[in-house]
Amino acid sequence: MNIEIWSDFACPFCYIGKRRFEEGLQQFAHRDQVEITFRSFELAPDAPVDNDQNMHSILASKYGMSLEQAKAANDNLTEQAKAVGLTYHFDTMIPTNTFDAHRMTHWAAEAGKRYDMTERLFKAYFTDSAHIGDRETLIRLAGEIGLDAQAAATMLESDAYKDDVRRDEQEGSQLGVTGVPFFVINRKYGISGAQPPEAFVETLNKVWQEDHPLTLLNEEGTESDAACSDGACHVPGAQKTTE
Repeated sequence: MNIEIWSDFACPFCYIGKRRFEEGLQQFAHRDQVEITFRSFELAPDAPVDNDQNMHSILASKYGMSLEQAKAANDNLTEQAKAVGLTYHFDTMIPTNTFDAHRMTHWAAEAGKRYDMTERLFKAYFTDSAHIGDRETLIRLAGEIGLDAQAAATMLESDAYKDDVRRDEQEGSQLGVTGVPFFVINRKYGISGAQPPEAFVETLNKVWQEDHPLTLLNEEGTESDAACSDGACHVPGAQKTTE
């Protein structure tokens, strides 16, 4: 089973949704047969790398609310994050452009580290108040998860993986992704938003059952259309009793 997750590192619901998905996945009996692929999505592709506004003023300006209302909304998000074991610091978050951060995850994927890089970037942004638009910060974060810092610097100075980021965004658009997080299962089912773990478990089980229908067996353990006969359904290998 393949699960693709479109998300952005500046999206507070994406980190929360990631945790809820992970909790749901742990409850899925076939989790060892699930392949997870993170996809790039930019909520604000035109955002500057360096921004003199804070997260509260950006939210207030974007939705036409007062600064107090924006702070209250961010406080609510902080509580939602806390409920899944995450710590958000909106007062000290550094808003920035996430394009290079997305390129970094594609590069990390070459070393089998995309999941680790994704998690580190989310934590850096929401918990550590790190400037993830700054290339020196990205190089440091790459080193922290065991990647070569010099190779990371070389990659960032080039145009590498720009097309990969754009390709993810284009595929997401074709699939109808207009907001994140967005989870796509086997390119067949989509889950939008930071849904509760139960929603993920329900959908994962549904997809699994559709892809792995039950096969009825006769008493010899071979396939049969007549596993149920004489008014009873028999479990292969079980001893029948008579009255």
